[in-house]
Amino acid sequence: MAFPDSDVADLGLAQAGVRRVEWAERAMPVLRKVHDRFAADRPMAGLRVAACMHVTAETANLLRALSGGGAEIALAASNPLSTQDDTAAALVAEYGISVFARAGIDPASYDRNLAAVLERRPHLLLDDGCDLVNIAHMERPELLDEALGGCEQTTTGVIRLRRMRADGALKLPMVAVNDTATKRMFDNRYGTGQSTLDGIMRATNAMIAGRTVVVAGFGYCGRGLAERARGMGARVVVTEVDPVKALDAVMQGYTVLPMDEAAPIGDVLVTVTGNRDVVRAEHLASLKDGAVLANSGHFDVEIDLPALEAMSVDIRREVRPQADEYVLADGRRIVLLAEGRLVNLGAAEGHPAAVMDMSFSVQALTVAWLARSAADLQPGVLEVPGGIDTEVARLELEALGVGVDRLTPEQEDYLNSWQE
Repeated sequence: MAFPDSDVADLGLAQAGVRRVEWAERAMPVLRKVHDRFAADRPMAGLRVAACMHVTAETANLLRALSGGGAEIALAASNPLSTQDDTAAALVAEYGISVFARAGIDPASYDRNLAAVLERRPHLLLDDGCDLVNIAHMERPELLDEALGGCEQTTTGVIRLRRMRADGALKLPMVAVNDTATKRMFDNRYGTGQSTLDGIMRATNAMIAGRTVVVAGFGYCGRGLAERARGMGARVVVTEVDPVKALDAVMQGYTVLPMDEAAPIGDVLVTVTGNRDVVRAEHLASLKDGAVLANSGHFDVEIDLPALEAMSVDIRREVRPQADEYVLADGRRIVLLAEGRLVNLGAAEGHPAAVMDMSFSVQALTVAWLARSAADLQPGVLEVPGGIDTEVARLELEALGVGVDRLTPEQEDYLNSWQE
């Protein structure tokens, strides 16, 4: 059998990957319905899709749905630590999708893999952090002539796209899949909250109850993490730069402190802001012995890693899987998880499949909408059409066996009239 072009660790892992993908599919009933619809309608027939995403079983099910809809797909990893080598092998050997991803690759290999998927001259770009779109604009602008648009599914990536738009640099219509109600509520809040704690506990085997957990950032992701940590018995301290979000945290009963005051009392500090240098040298210098540092933002810039290395006299790699111990001059030990990268994917398996079912169903339906509508769209950062989010929520409720009320004609008339 001839396999598509790829660069994966071991095609012999394909059957293990199939089992992993099929296990995830059981918890993704909405995406299964989308897959069946796409297989019948073929809305992406003839379109080339380049994707930079976490190579996980959940992502595999999204790509299977798009492939069933006629798309020709090439996938690169958006994070070297999150790549599941068996899933990558299954995508190539069993599902006929080109994959350029290996677990633990270095930055140069990461860049080569992005270049490899862009060589396909894609019509649509699916991004997770905006690296693919950024490289296409800065290094391969000739590709933009054929590109129709794309999707971005992370907070960090949407921030970068909006800066590109503000600077007049964005040449494609890009849909902010991250900004839908289902994505923020389920993926960011419930998914990030659970999977971040899962990564921390797998890497440390630490007790959460009774510990002081500092959550840097109280957006949807930070809110979900704070809720889950408090639910497990932690004392939760929130740091924020936004007065409205800080006030929200106070009203929910959390202690809110500046990082200068929070860092010295934290047993576990987790950054989840989408910004850089959230935990800086002055904060690192004040940490208690044994403090655990983790990041759940997309890029490894939220913790000042060069400062941590500079102030350490010894670095003990892998004291536990995905846990490195930095020893300071006074003997204090600081534990950094997953190299400061996404801890929920570096030290665990990311969001539960049931969470990604909704996020990826929204993304799949948005790709189909782009395929139909891209010719009429202008460059910029676009919202997901409202009907898509509502449809996915309805399908998810059906899968859960939950019914909801419907407006009566009289109620619709009342809401649509200013005269009553």
